[in-house]
Amino acid sequence: MRASVYLLLLCVFFVSCKTKQVGVQRGQGQRGSTVINTPSPSRTQGATSMSGWNYIERYKDIAIREMNLYGIPASIKLAQALLESGNGNSMLAREANNHFGIKCGPNWTGKRIFKSDDNPNDCFRVYDHPEDSFKDHSQFLLRKRYEKLFSLRTDDYRGWAYGLKEAGYATNPRYPELLIDLIERYQLYKYDRPESHTEKVAREVKVESVIEQKIEKGESVQAEKIKSPVKMIIHEVVAGNTLYSISKQYGVTVEQIKQLNNLTSDNLHVGQLLVISK
Repeated sequence: MRASVYLLLLCVFFVSCKTKQVGVQRGQGQRGSTVINTPSPSRTQGATSMSGWNYIERYKDIAIREMNLYGIPASIKLAQALLESGNGNSMLAREANNHFGIKCGPNWTGKRIFKSDDNPNDCFRVYDHPEDSFKDHSQFLLRKRYEKLFSLRTDDYRGWAYGLKEAGYATNPRYPELLIDLIERYQLYKYDRPESHTEKVAREVKVESVIEQKIEKGESVQAEKIKSPVKMIIHEVVAGNTLYSISKQYGVTVEQIKQLNNLTSDNLHVGQLLVISK
């Protein structure tokens, strides 16, 4: 009888201690010392960031409107904007509403901001609204150099990605892959609208007319001076790479890489494309 009572008391004591232990751990967890929080569904891991999703939601409508006007796939415009503005976090995007790095040029009469680029004190356009930058980007592409791209379908984002590189829009040979990676990671292709044959022909005629008018006014030549080819170092992650090893390879900080690519963790995957510098 005594043995049974003794065992019962031991069990009660053991359970009580475990309960207190768990309570202490939970309390510490609330202060961030022992419990590892599981990411909520609203947060994404790896290279896809909430900042990117928010940027897309904010500007997808203007990208679609420009696509309907001229045929530039909305997915392409959004991917280029994500890339060139750092998801809207670049200095030009924040302070000048300039999401594509368009320079002043001789005919620009609006506000301006100065920043080192090809030269120490290059002049860049300041827009009243970010949407104006998206419209101006379309006007930049509406010239002879990019004319054959407008014969592609509005849902041919791969053709556009490789065509932009071929036409000299960017200097890095991996630029098309980076655009395609962004488009497929964020499913931007869902904003592209296929055209009927009649719609495509009518739109091509309209684009041709705009380009011809620009040639007559000499605007196509001037456009060469308002935007330099996109210059960026793009690193493809290989086995064994870490953010630290990549930062040492290129002489930048881990934080710079994370900010430029809007990474929310240090996790990388083989084949991932990282923008190192612009």
